[in-house]
Amino acid sequence: MRAIAVLPGRPNSIHLAELLKPSVHEVPNGRGVLVQVLRVGVDGTDKEINAAEYGQAPPGYDFLVIGHECFGRVLEVGPHVTELVPGDYVVPTVRRPGGSFYDQIGQYDMTSEDIYYERGINLRHGYLTELFVDDPEYLVKIPKGLKDVAVLLEPTSIIEKGIIQAYEAQRRFKIWRPKKAAVLGAGTVGLLAALSLKMKGFDVTSFGKESRPSRNLDLLAELGVRYISTNDLSIREAAKRFGPFDLMFEATGYSPVVFEAMECLGKNGVLVLASVTGGDREHSVPADKINLDFVLGNKLVIGTVNANREYFEAGVYDFARAELEFPGWLPKLLTHPVTGLENYQAMMSTLTTERSAIKVFVNVAYD
Repeated sequence: MRAIAVLPGRPNSIHLAELLKPSVHEVPNGRGVLVQVLRVGVDGTDKEINAAEYGQAPPGYDFLVIGHECFGRVLEVGPHVTELVPGDYVVPTVRRPGGSFYDQIGQYDMTSEDIYYERGINLRHGYLTELFVDDPEYLVKIPKGLKDVAVLLEPTSIIEKGIIQAYEAQRRFKIWRPKKAAVLGAGTVGLLAALSLKMKGFDVTSFGKESRPSRNLDLLAELGVRYISTNDLSIREAAKRFGPFDLMFEATGYSPVVFEAMECLGKNGVLVLASVTGGDREHSVPADKINLDFVLGNKLVIGTVNANREYFEAGVYDFARAELEFPGWLPKLLTHPVTGLENYQAMMSTLTTERSAIKVFVNVAYD
């Protein structure tokens, strides 16, 4: 069985590997589900793993199968699986439990251990292959009406987690009724964050470096989202005009903007950080002012990373609402298809060089 893999620690080692065909019997207690992979999205994480910035192979392998944004169809289920039947569409989650208390109660995305397990990223094979087997606990059923956009669910789950966790944290206020949100970044995650916040009733302002004409900006306009280019107006200036922002979602991949956002967050506000920024960049900040404002303004900063199934299910709900309110919007994000696992070089080249891409994805098989 073919799979797209890398040799962790070796830059640009992407290649076509072979795996044994999986069986439902690999999962204990008759709980196996065999899934045919139909479509896999790729993103900066896959590019960084191929650049040997991080990623580890599973025990017993010298390679790691990449791909963590998957959509597939159930082919076979074990005798004790009642949640799914052959023909169901599913999206698998990414994180898998370790040994901490949080892992054991289903909050495996909140592990307190340094070692973590993520399919296609760290110590577990991913989904850029033909078939995989998993427990139904990690498979989220997808309505047929969303099958064409379901490959976008994994990045959306991270956004949903950040927003839901913001509300969870703000229970300390007994009543928290945020109205204005800012999204920093107008790439794939920024667009999906703007959609999720719009679905929750926020007045949304999006920030980025792009200028028109731009497909991304046209998509924001279709949602009724205000867009501001930071080349024309700084976040600080925009916050005075369109804020105060009760919730800010950072998705730029550029760490210095975090500190500017901290200065612009409204009282009782939450700043959600979604960028994973490796490196050693340093940045001078007005530390006393930020500290003072956060203490006196009861402000919070939280991070969001690969999510558990609760947040995938929240994404399904928002996708269904979006298809009703903004029909045809989500498919426009799927801009750059690649056909077949054998075209892995074209996949990586497109991901690396095509600046106009919103979402690069591989059609592994057709329904």
